[in-house]
Amino acid sequence: MSSPINRDLIRSILMNDIPLMDVRAPVEFAQGAFPKAVNCPLMNDQERHEVGICYKRSGQDAAIKLGNKLVSGELKEQRIAQWQAFAKEHPEGYLYCFRGGLRSRTAQQWLKESGVNLPLINGGYKAMRRVLLDELEQSIAESEFFILGGRTGTGKTWLLKELSGTIDLEGFAHHRGSSFGRFPDGQPSQIDFENYLSIILMQYRAQGVNRFWLEDEGRMIGSVTLPLSLQQKMQQSKLVILEEALQYRINITLKDYVIDLEAYYQSYHRNQSGSPEHKSGENTADQAFEAFAAYLLASLQRIQKRLGGERYQKIHQQLQEALNEHKASGEVESHRIWIESLLTQYYDPMYDYQLDKKLDRVVFRGDCSQIKQYASVNFSL
Repeated sequence: MSSPINRDLIRSILMNDIPLMDVRAPVEFAQGAFPKAVNCPLMNDQERHEVGICYKRSGQDAAIKLGNKLVSGELKEQRIAQWQAFAKEHPEGYLYCFRGGLRSRTAQQWLKESGVNLPLINGGYKAMRRVLLDELEQSIAESEFFILGGRTGTGKTWLLKELSGTIDLEGFAHHRGSSFGRFPDGQPSQIDFENYLSIILMQYRAQGVNRFWLEDEGRMIGSVTLPLSLQQKMQQSKLVILEEALQYRINITLKDYVIDLEAYYQSYHRNQSGSPEHKSGENTADQAFEAFAAYLLASLQRIQKRLGGERYQKIHQQLQEALNEHKASGEVESHRIWIESLLTQYYDPMYDYQLDKKLDRVVFRGDCSQIKQYASVNFSL
């Protein structure tokens, strides 16, 4: 009979970033885990698949017997050694499987036989996930949100870093929230996004913080969806509008979507260059730039219909010419041309249309310094 689930213990573990050893298969871990979890599987994906088929055909006893056969000898010793290394590095840690059942108990027993004690979490991943979902709904219901809006390029993300009580939704989603907002290394799973959000809200609220700044977002940030309750709460919250001059916005957009993003691509490709998939003999820097250029062109193409044919062709040509100059000389100033066109001819009209429907929620407008002053006076009240 399984032990009862201790919700207070689970909350404490997750809020205090206690290291976790996840003994589920890699495919399960990839679908969703926790910020401080490390995947040290009892069975790999193929072994788990074979045991699962055996369980369906012949029952639990036969599945356990097959599992012990598949994970035995030197392979078993390797996995125990991996668990021992985790326990040595994180003596305060815990282990878990999906439901806190056979896999975690097996791992715990094998560790105990090797002279190492590591506690397991009753209810496993499923219990922790349930706690986080419940806590997320409670946090949303009991918190007050200030929403920071503003046209593209006003530097909302940069301003949020300077305000207290900020929840970085785009940071958790690993996406900048626009057609040009993707990163080459992808986004977290929906489950991971929700888990991160729940934990940061729990941590803040444990410190007595219940008022938060959020950037104005739509229903989705890239492929990640905001919880429905959060969407609804944000649509009813006070709206503060960041306003900056066009040239300032062009500067911010140039830095975010050209200078910093190319640097991100360069770093990403350098890190990938040692992987087996990397094609030897290719210049990594050139490969990274080509991927970066292809990304910008594809991002523009995604909004082609909304731009209209003539406007799309004009901005596409401006972007292509800027990329050619960028590649040839390293000069980025020519990117300002297509950025200005995109801001004034696409993003600004779309933003103005959306803002018209939110005007009743606007409580303040100003530039970066004015909003910081507003926040210092009003946010702590």
